[in-house]
Amino acid sequence: MSVRPDTSDYRSLFLADTPLMDTRAPLEFARGAFPSATSLPLMSDEERAQVGTCYKQQGQETAIALGHRLVSGEVRAQRLQRWCEFARHHPQGYVYCFRGGLRSQTVQQWLREQGIDYPLVRGGYKAMRRFLIEELERSVKAARLVLVSGKTGTGKTRVIASLTDSIDLEGLANHRGSTFGQLPLPQPSQVDFENALSIAMMKHLSSGEGRLFLEDEGRLIGRLYLPEILREAMALAPMLVLEQSIDERVDVVLEDYIVDLGQRYQQVHGEEGALLHAQKLQADLQRIRKRLGGERYQLVSKWMAVGFEQQHSSGDIGGHRQWIAFLLQHYYDPMYEYQLQQRAGEVLFRGNRQALLQWAAA
Repeated sequence: MSVRPDTSDYRSLFLADTPLMDTRAPLEFARGAFPSATSLPLMSDEERAQVGTCYKQQGQETAIALGHRLVSGEVRAQRLQRWCEFARHHPQGYVYCFRGGLRSQTVQQWLREQGIDYPLVRGGYKAMRRFLIEELERSVKAARLVLVSGKTGTGKTRVIASLTDSIDLEGLANHRGSTFGQLPLPQPSQVDFENALSIAMMKHLSSGEGRLFLEDEGRLIGRLYLPEILREAMALAPMLVLEQSIDERVDVVLEDYIVDLGQRYQQVHGEEGALLHAQKLQADLQRIRKRLGGERYQLVSKWMAVGFEQQHSSGDIGGHRQWIAFLLQHYYDPMYEYQLQQRAGEVLFRGNRQALLQWAAA
């Protein structure tokens, strides 16, 4: 069987979701990696720190010797077993380290000694990250962005999910985009978010689609910020404005923030999930207390508590409708009207979800 060569074709790696073996230390991986990468480090964080100190004080040769002593015996055998398993399960994959240097070459050589020829990514993480930053800029310039806008609860994310030529920014950010939008599992790192976004846009454009629907977002989605070049393009992009009745909007918020979010909390936290869900929404409400005003905050907090009491005692979620409708009309709607005025893009269409999807299809 022919040996696959090392590669610097980063575009093909990302378009194909090629399995990648990341041999950097766990801390490096946590700061930023790629969607198809698996952390299988050559050295632990502590071992890497020791080798780094040795390199600064005594030079490369001594540092390399220390690295081989630290990763030897049973430690080496266990890590080598995991690398071999990854290579056998992902025969079309590649290995990389930070710059495509000593760490990935060491793993590559140790695999070769086990009879496994496994190619590496030239330039490593640093080169792939730089490629994705530059590719994101190219993609934003090439795409014909159309924003799906509308008041809170109109179901913008549902429209995005129904459109084939779209990217779900909130899905990539693992956050619903509002004050109450944090989910039980943490958001990715900023770098992970940017990498996933760049790959998603690259895939979209490679499919031949020029038009790209995005949900109208602010500068931040939770704690993650949109890359500046994308934010500037979105500020000028044409818009579709989604319009639904207040009752329909309350239904959407009930489904997303009471039913679905409650189920997510129970899946993650078990029996404690229901209590943590209620505490989370009260804590979110507390964060907007100043903008809401003390009197209105007290009122909404009371209604929310009553809604959860009714839900926990009888299973009826209807008690939440009062505080949801109040926040939509008296907090979110005025904020949306102001934000819409800041957009420079043309409004192409206004209508409900069905009409908007029909317009987009046509």
